[in-house]
Amino acid sequence: MKHLKLLPLTIALTGALGFLSSAQAATEIKAAFNQSDKHPQYRALAEFGKKFESETDGRYKVSIFPNELLGDQRASLELVQNGAIQMAIVANPLVENYNKNFSVIGLPYVYTGYNHQEKVFTSGVLDDLFQETTKMGFEIVAAYTGGARSVYSKAGPVNTIADMKGKKIRVMQSDTMIKTLECMGGQGVPMGQGEVYSAIQQGVLDGAENSEITYYDLKQYEVAGYYSATQHLMVPDLVVASTTFLDSMPKEDRDLFKKLAKDSVKSEFKLWKDQIKVSIEAAKAKGAKFNTVDIQPFVDSCKPLQNELIKTPQQKQIFEKITSLQ
Repeated sequence: MKHLKLLPLTIALTGALGFLSSAQAATEIKAAFNQSDKHPQYRALAEFGKKFESETDGRYKVSIFPNELLGDQRASLELVQNGAIQMAIVANPLVENYNKNFSVIGLPYVYTGYNHQEKVFTSGVLDDLFQETTKMGFEIVAAYTGGARSVYSKAGPVNTIADMKGKKIRVMQSDTMIKTLECMGGQGVPMGQGEVYSAIQQGVLDGAENSEITYYDLKQYEVAGYYSATQHLMVPDLVVASTTFLDSMPKEDRDLFKKLAKDSVKSEFKLWKDQIKVSIEAAKAKGAKFNTVDIQPFVDSCKPLQNELIKTPQQKQIFEKITSLQ
């Protein structure tokens, strides 16, 4: 009888050990992300991870490390290249450093708005471009929106190119962004994000430019209360995967991984647009004023810059593919 009493315990232990063995068998996919777990891009990637885990019966587990836990975007991309981690989300300009063709998908006014950008990112017209980095150790499996960057200022709203005259606007340290502000009539001042608030407060800057989400999150409405929807840049953020990792997967798993990554783009756009509404309402409640802008004069003024930045036949072909979907 004593032996019989031990039987349920033996079964329970065997089951637990079997479960642990199964859990250990899962291949961990480490993904680096530079912002918080509340960010729309994090949430879209987490949703992708759950679907991939479920549809492979738990053979894979996606672990996302937010808040630069695995390093900044540049370091994360290098870890992906080396196969040390499997995935990361990085800004398009970082990939431009490896392949100048990527500059085309970050040109000023290359997208007419969110619907156009989403169509470009989900249509497959960029698939050939996204394969071009495989020899460098990584592949782009999805492109996420990083939002539309617009101008916000201290003195008053921007409605025209004339309103931009003489305005010193903070931009990222990028020649393209400096030139974009010039063609909009202003002066782009490269500066680290951490210095922007105090620089506007002290009058060193007249304003800055970024998405509504960042505008609210960084409380820059406190020093620059006018947000004008110039929407001059919609710089993509790219979901990159290690070619070493992709090559190690069975074809069926790899195909599913790529499909679900691409499927997550629509979800990310929706999450982003929902968050914009929340951020705008929250900033308005704090006294910020938002205005729409007739962007056509800005588009026309920046057309020569587009032509200047498209330097090769291949870049022209990518540009034409994008604009054909307007």
